[in-house]
Amino acid sequence: MPDAMLNSASLSYAESFVPEDDVLLTARDRARELGCVPIGPAGGALLRVLATAAGARSVVEVGTGAGVSGLYLLGGMAADGILTTIDVEGENQRAAKEAYAEAGIAPARYRLINGSAAEVLPRLRDEAYDLVFVDADKAEYPLYFEQALRLLRPGGVVAFDNALWHDRVADPAQRDSDTLILRDLGRAVRDDDRLASALVAAGDGLLVAAKR
Repeated sequence: MPDAMLNSASLSYAESFVPEDDVLLTARDRARELGCVPIGPAGGALLRVLATAAGARSVVEVGTGAGVSGLYLLGGMAADGILTTIDVEGENQRAAKEAYAEAGIAPARYRLINGSAAEVLPRLRDEAYDLVFVDADKAEYPLYFEQALRLLRPGGVVAFDNALWHDRVADPAQRDSDTLILRDLGRAVRDDDRLASALVAAGDGLLVAAKR
């Protein structure tokens, strides 16, 4: 007999299993004020685990937002690790910088790049990064995927937020452009022999893959 699906109480319990501190909660408040939708607590906790497991010293983040995901990434990275985070909105990055300062993170541990990731990523070095996290314009996810494969060292990890896209990806009747892009991306990552992948039902879905 197949296992029963998790109910909403279990999903809610998992989402709040690792509590967030005041710095993260304040960063979430700023995100709401700016209209950002950061990764949820369960997904953020998973990012921190991935960064820790990878011994990450060099991480690229596409979509700085108000710094919520950056706090999780930096919290799992090595003490001398550097986060390179890219966003087109300068106001978002100012909020992230404030969050990092509140967390006691030294400015030398992050690079804030204001600009288009489609233009910035090709300028970064091949196989120089331990982890790439993407939470940005869904239409550009296929491009970010190809860039991530180039940027990651063997054993490095790529993670895409919103991989379930508000329950739309799993519903074949949903055919809007963002849903189709995310559905196709999931299949491309799953079927790529260069990767070992998983789709994790945390928050709005986290698509994760390690480069062989």
